[in-house]
Amino acid sequence: MNGLAFALWLANLLLDTGGQLAFKAAASDERAGDGLARWKYMLGRPWIWAGMACYVVEFVVWIAFLSLVPLSQGVLLGSINIVAIMIAGRFLFRERLSPMRVTGILLVAVGVAIVGAGT
Repeated sequence: MNGLAFALWLANLLLDTGGQLAFKAAASDERAGDGLARWKYMLGRPWIWAGMACYVVEFVVWIAFLSLVPLSQGVLLGSINIVAIMIAGRFLFRERLSPMRVTGILLVAVGVAIVGAGT
């Protein structure tokens, strides 16, 4: 993988993780209430807009990344986002990582390393 592809892959990882974390922060606000009031409250908070902005920019970065690598490799390399989001969720939201999830993280990370080494 060349330097530009690596930079785009890393940007995609950071933007996807940031977007997911922002959406989680917006959805986790206990002051939001229920039903339609919850959605109105979330739309007034910066986290939901930060998440949407991350996703818009990520879309452009992802397309640029896929233009540089074969689709089969790009999709597999993009799987590392799952690992980053789970680890960030553990540290920022105190989410539990069961032994099965840790095993999944390790398997995905090894698979991405194998695919990354082959590019």
